[in-house]
Amino acid sequence: MPDQSRQSASVFDGGLAQYIGWVILGWIVTTFTLGICYPWAHTMLYRWKIEHTVINGRRLKFDGTATQLFGNWIKWLLLCIVTFGIYSFWLNIKLEQWRVKHTSF
Repeated sequence: MPDQSRQSASVFDGGLAQYIGWVILGWIVTTFTLGICYPWAHTMLYRWKIEHTVINGRRLKFDGTATQLFGNWIKWLLLCIVTFGIYSFWLNIKLEQWRVKHTSF
């Protein structure tokens, strides 16, 4: 009888050096573009995190793109301006919904 606990193991196999490299790259890109490329840095770092995650023996995948996030980012920014910042309370939820929508096995 095979060991089922091993087959259904959940792990994160990303390394610290890779993480630091992606964070530095994202910071550089965001800084030198004055924040315009933040959606690219965000999707890049989130993709790295998701694609190094295995749940119940199945590796997660992320298919979101910076272009998709950029469109939402502009929409959310405009909603924050129009509502005098009130919409910002929903930003983390909207961002999480977008990430989950583009995450699969």
